Amino acid sequence: MRLHHVQVACPRGGEDEARRFYGTGLGLVEVPKPDALAGRGGCWFRAYDDRGAVTAELHIGVEEPFAPARKAHPALLLDAVAALDETGARLAGLGFAVDWTERHTFAGHERCHAFDGVGNRVELLAPAAGVA
Repeated sequence: MRLHHVQVACPRGGEDEARRFYGTGLGLVEVPKPDALAGRGGCWFRAYDDRGAVTAELHIGVEEPFAPARKAHPALLLDAVAALDETGARLAGLGFAVDWTERHTFAGHERCHAFDGVGNRVELLAPAAGVA
């Protein structure tokens, strides 16, 4: 068994803010939703490795009434601490809240928590220096 995708929610009309956070901020690639699902709103994103294989898939679905996930969250693994620092800085530069207070609290990793434009929590982590 392996994980196919994670879904987080946004309010109706929240897709542009999702694109700004997950696309521009995180660098995920937006992919078209299947025609049968496109009418529901939302948007889908993927990350790819150097060979073009999908490494992560995230679906943003419209939920009404909407409440942001402040504790439950996807955790996205970056390749290196430098990529973590760069991504956190890019998100902060775009105006998203990035919390580094738990940077060294997960053994073998460095991490931060960011909040997308509608308040959902997203963890970003990378192997700590010297950890393969």
